[in-house]
Amino acid sequence: MALGRGYEGQDCSLARALEVVGERWTLLVLRDCFYGVRRFGDFHAHLGIPRAVLADRLKALVAMGVLERHSHATKAEVDYALTERGVSLWPAVFALALWGEQWLAPQGARRIFSHVTCGTDITDHGWCPACDTSPPPEDLLIRQGPGADPTLRDDRVSVALRNGPHRLLTDLFATPVRTTPRL
Repeated sequence: MALGRGYEGQDCSLARALEVVGERWTLLVLRDCFYGVRRFGDFHAHLGIPRAVLADRLKALVAMGVLERHSHATKAEVDYALTERGVSLWPAVFALALWGEQWLAPQGARRIFSHVTCGTDITDHGWCPACDTSPPPEDLLIRQGPGADPTLRDDRVSVALRNGPHRLLTDLFATPVRTTPRL
């Protein structure tokens, strides 16, 4: 018998949230949206996700109001961007990434986040100790951490993230990207 996709009969907000973000690959698509990935081809290349699965996840996230789909009049390209509902998932995405680094990545943080306003790295609780605030994702820079393995991937998203820092929620390819890794 196939495993169901929903949590009907559950009187639980976590179950309802999992119906939106609990499918395999969905949280990684959302993570990449926070990193500034916008285009189908970039999601596909960076995640290594089957095209049909990616199309399904993007369609579902648009239907649930987590992503917006933007068509361009001058080209056939389509962009995806987080909505307010999607941006509000940042604390959950951040917390899950930190949990993975604490319990599953003994070599250290793969990504480090700092507050744009003052340049201070935020704490594991998403707090900027210098400004005594919890900055929203659009006020965070992401850069490669000591636990990152630059030899793992060479797609253009991975290269751009290695060449960071990069402000979250801004199009990763709004400016030219170096195609050779830093030495």
